[in-house]
Amino acid sequence: PRPVVKRVKLLKYGLLCGLCLFAGASLQQVGLQYTSVANAGFITGLYIVLIPVIGLVIKLPSSRETWLGVLLAAAGLYLLTMSETLKIAYGDLLQLLGAFFWAGHVLLVSRYSPRVPSVSLAMLQFGFCALASALVALWIETNDLAGLAKASMAIVYAGVFSAGIAFTLQIVAQRHAHPAHAALILSLEAVFAALGGWLLLAQTLSPRALLGCALMLAGCVLAQIRLFRHPASAFDTHASGDPGQ
Repeated sequence: PRPVVKRVKLLKYGLLCGLCLFAGASLQQVGLQYTSVANAGFITGLYIVLIPVIGLVIKLPSSRETWLGVLLAAAGLYLLTMSETLKIAYGDLLQLLGAFFWAGHVLLVSRYSPRVPSVSLAMLQFGFCALASALVALWIETNDLAGLAKASMAIVYAGVFSAGIAFTLQIVAQRHAHPAHAALILSLEAVFAALGGWLLLAQTLSPRALLGCALMLAGCVLAQIRLFRHPASAFDTHASGDPGQ
């Protein structure tokens, strides 16, 4: 029966998105133990470049404006996050591997979100991600109630706001957004983090960091406008297709 098929597809989509979310977040957090925050921020942000590149492989091309926007945003991200010479270390390699999973997550959400209910997909994604995280934590980490109590506020914030709200909104929005555009907008977390540190924590923004913010914002704007004439992309055809496929 068709309802059963739809439920099986929903489970499959939730599993794939949840595993990508788990892998990207886990590699990012483990990698932070072996590299600087600046390196981690920049390397993770490279998924904005990986997405249009992977899109070419899976026949989901991006416009020339999007490519220009991606390059501007990548340059801006470098200026904003890098304060020292980038060195390839163990932690950097983990961050780079994680960037592929973040790129995969954005592409999977773009592919699957038009086909199934957004909130259902989000709930299954979080469920599979939480299950995988719990199993790995029980396997390789030492857990105690005192440690969980100390991290309770961070856990609640990450679970409710960062995951529950932000990633659900991402799934809803990507029903009608090109994955490269979504990646550019998501990369603005680095800009808001820098501005938040300036406004809330009295941290200073150097001219270099301000230029990086400006380039990232310019890249996001450029990706949304049309400077060149070109035919509809494969995404346009995919997004307008039958959501039940």
